[in-house]
Amino acid sequence: MASKFFLLALLAFSASRALASDPGQLQDFCVADKTSQVFVNGFACKDPKTTVVEDFYFSGLHMAGNTSNKQGSIVTAVNVAQIAGLNTLGVSLARIDYAPYGQNPPHLHPRATEIPTGAIPVVIHFQVNIGNNEAIAIAALSSKNPGVITIANAVFGSKQTISDDILAKAFQVDKNIIDHIQAQF
Repeated sequence: MASKFFLLALLAFSASRALASDPGQLQDFCVADKTSQVFVNGFACKDPKTTVVEDFYFSGLHMAGNTSNKQGSIVTAVNVAQIAGLNTLGVSLARIDYAPYGQNPPHLHPRATEIPTGAIPVVIHFQVNIGNNEAIAIAALSSKNPGVITIANAVFGSKQTISDDILAKAFQVDKNIIDHIQAQF
């Protein structure tokens, strides 16, 4: 009886063996080839043999940006345009410098979700420095190229202008106010 059980166990074990493996190495990175004429969603990959350390490095985050503008802020974007090694990874980040009481005006990212330090915003979001000292924020974005649409620029400074009548009715103000705002853009 024991020999039958042993033979049955040996048969079951040998029948359950399977061989599986990857046919080749997976590609760990795809450094953007910004000179390629090939059109893909993003950038084509450069030959891994031509990859250099600079493809994975950006040296600007330690430097404060110039915040002497109307908004009192400046964004230093770090995406695939600055670090070619971010290609296909689906991540980027930004440093936002604020003057005292400066703001990063209402905006959205058409190809990403933003997670700034300290908060998780909704689709249209903004940040404001409520203090009388300079401030810095770091934001992570879920895209190698998140894009940005500043709401005021899109509404009041668009190339194909939106009718004063439409804007006056939408914002429930006089057309002269709309004209004054549009003149700023």
